[in-house]
Amino acid sequence: MNIAIIEDEEMAAERLQDLIHEIDASIVVMARLSSVKESVNWFKTHHPDLVFMDIKLSDGNSFEIFDKVQIDAPVIFTTAYDQYAIKAFKHNSVDYLLKPVRKDDLRQSLEKFKSLHTLEQIDLQAILNAMRARQPEYKQRFLIQIGDRLEKVEIRDIAYFYAMEKAVFCATQHKQTCTMDQSLDKLQELLDPEQFFRINRKMIIRYEAINGMVAYSRSRIKIELVPPPPRGIDPVVSVERSARFKEWIDK
Repeated sequence: MNIAIIEDEEMAAERLQDLIHEIDASIVVMARLSSVKESVNWFKTHHPDLVFMDIKLSDGNSFEIFDKVQIDAPVIFTTAYDQYAIKAFKHNSVDYLLKPVRKDDLRQSLEKFKSLHTLEQIDLQAILNAMRARQPEYKQRFLIQIGDRLEKVEIRDIAYFYAMEKAVFCATQHKQTCTMDQSLDKLQELLDPEQFFRINRKMIIRYEAINGMVAYSRSRIKIELVPPPPRGIDPVVSVERSARFKEWIDK
């Protein structure tokens, strides 16, 4: 069986591929695609048996792919939306996996796919309507505990988030550092992608915190941030995120 994975997070795509091969080593991953544009171009000349598709991509909504190119293969969506918002998936013969993807759920989806002989046409509008009805708003503020005190930190005051020594921290424009309860993966779901970008495994930065950029080795980009990050945290856009970072900046 030949499949395609559409996922804009490199680590999530790699984890999904590893889980698929743990379940069935014979499955061939033809491509890992990270954007609407890349996917449209790829599907013009390739025809997989099955597609795993993230809903929210770096350059838009994955449903835009269907508007631009015909996909004949069944689709299993991966989504962070709750079970109530995604009832439309079942009603339209589309399977789904909640993020973070669990191996048992993935195995069941693959078994379901193998047992199906035909799929009804996907009603994309029904899915979109159901999701928009319950789409959560992005975080506007965080409640942070500093010692015995509880303080609110507004999103507009945050410069970046970073992971260090098994903990996640927030740095504000006022040079305040706070410990976060959420992981970087969870924060990425809560933050507005128009304002924040995850430049590497250890850092999410806000657009307004960027003070300068320098071309780096292997197509990477060195970011000058205000305030400067602590020693040990290197604000460099990773190789796999460089192209999407440039698109994020050049809008």
